[in-house]
Amino acid sequence: MTTTIAVSDTPFIKQDVVRDELAPIDHELEPIPTGDREAIVDADPEALVLDVNTGVDADLVDRLDALQIVARAGTGFDNVDVEACRDAGVEVVNVPGYSTNEVATHAFSLLLACRRTLVEYDRDVKTEEWNWMPDRPFPRFYGSTLGVVSFGTIAQRLADLTAGFDLDLVVYDPYVDEETTDEYDADLVEFEELLDRADAVTIHAPLTEETRGMFDAEAFERMADHAIVVNVGRGGIVDEDALYEALVDREIFGAGLDVMDEEPPTGSPLLERDDVVLTPHAAWYSADSHQDLNETVAGDVRRVLQGEEPENPVQPKGW
Repeated sequence: MTTTIAVSDTPFIKQDVVRDELAPIDHELEPIPTGDREAIVDADPEALVLDVNTGVDADLVDRLDALQIVARAGTGFDNVDVEACRDAGVEVVNVPGYSTNEVATHAFSLLLACRRTLVEYDRDVKTEEWNWMPDRPFPRFYGSTLGVVSFGTIAQRLADLTAGFDLDLVVYDPYVDEETTDEYDADLVEFEELLDRADAVTIHAPLTEETRGMFDAEAFERMADHAIVVNVGRGGIVDEDALYEALVDREIFGAGLDVMDEEPPTGSPLLERDDVVLTPHAAWYSADSHQDLNETVAGDVRRVLQGEEPENPVQPKGW
């Protein structure tokens, strides 16, 4: 009997790689438009390989009789009701490590671009303005204090990358202990202390009830007026209306965002800000990480469908 694999129809998922990895199984790939729940139900697949914009909730799981595995082609899984899947005996996997270096490097790139106002300088030069003196003087990056929200593998890699800049690291993460942060000579602090001390903050947390909107008006008011916020976690962690107002009122210096609450951010006033550097949820990308992602997620689909244990079952606890 042919096994049906429903796959989000997006360039993020390379169907040729998935097909090759699943070659030992008699299967058929069924491309599903992103977010199309009814198309998933019509396919009634044994496996569902999905992108960040396709959600799986308890109702959808209940309507899928054949489903054995939900495979999130990426790290975050806030679009999947993991508990509902497991209650139904459906395995959930993700790909936690495929782009650690890429995301850490991207976060560092946004951090430096914001601190050094590189985008603003670039725009000025291209419009024939040759002015090294910015409208908003900025401090030295070397020897400053970097706040890190969520100290998993990506944030730890970022700590490695910034080691040569003699930064003071402060970390907020209720799911790590001082033994972990001590390895990086970082102070484990409460969120409010991080805001008070940091010259720049990088966000790496997933979107949960704990993290949604944690960077709100009150948070920005606590931060130094030269502070920068970089978000490579999830868009909903930053209240974008509050961020806009904080930038207008110069409560903070700037922001670098790879993720936003709505993607693409159609009509967002942040699009008009020179003190905001935006990238299109691209921190994960390199040609190598793209290949690794697809090989890894398809490999776990194959294992589960062959009755084996997956290598990357979702671990919903912590950040």
